[in-house]
Amino acid sequence: MPLNKSLLSASLLLSLSSFNAEASLTPYLSDGQSLVYSSVSNITWTGDGNLLGTMEAGNPDLVNTIISTIGSIADLPNIYDNPAYSRSHTLSSADFGTNGLVDWFGAQAYVSYLNTINYAGSNHWVLPSAGNNPQTGYGQTGSQFGQLFYNELGGTDANSIPNSPNFINELAYGYWLSTEEIQLYSNAWALNTGGGFQFNPRKTLQLYAWAVSPGQVAAVPIPGAAWLFGTGLVGLISFKQRRHTGNSVFSYSDD
Repeated sequence: MPLNKSLLSASLLLSLSSFNAEASLTPYLSDGQSLVYSSVSNITWTGDGNLLGTMEAGNPDLVNTIISTIGSIADLPNIYDNPAYSRSHTLSSADFGTNGLVDWFGAQAYVSYLNTINYAGSNHWVLPSAGNNPQTGYGQTGSQFGQLFYNELGGTDANSIPNSPNFINELAYGYWLSTEEIQLYSNAWALNTGGGFQFNPRKTLQLYAWAVSPGQVAAVPIPGAAWLFGTGLVGLISFKQRRHTGNSVFSYSDD
């Protein structure tokens, strides 16, 4: 019995700590899409930690659509530009891997594409920022992703990103940040959610991308047609209930 009480107490403390860690996160729907607002960073995250992978699974031609829609990515001059050091990288299929993996250029193209389709009612999607003075190592809460990992999800050094009831597909892997490495323009910043380590790999490395939008994205209601269908269904149910109630009263009257 004492053992069971100890286990129960430990579980309760863990639940309370998880709740407190995520108290600043508010999940909601906008235009039928899952979003999570952070009151600490004042940004909105997509509810899917691998939204690109999810979108690709539903649309095999998505990568070609992104490439044709966005075309090229402007950046600091580096060897991966086309032509080299031209401050412009022409997108190609090489920038995209499988199941949501992308290099830094593909990640930038992905968030730009979200803006062209006004995803969840916002056209301000970007990659999370690494902050004003990014550093390599653990505990880098100056970045928006570091803030989420450590302070809001309760992550710890060298441990995978905690599972959260507010998100799906939080992958323990590298995620791109928007910030370029100013000491070496061919690199950009990223966070390894497999342990909370911030690093600055070359832009051609294939990692994941998690989009954010500044502030809280205003909730967009479901489309009118769906709303009309819903209200019609409610009306039909209400009519049937009234009819059923009338029949019941009538039968009681007969008695």
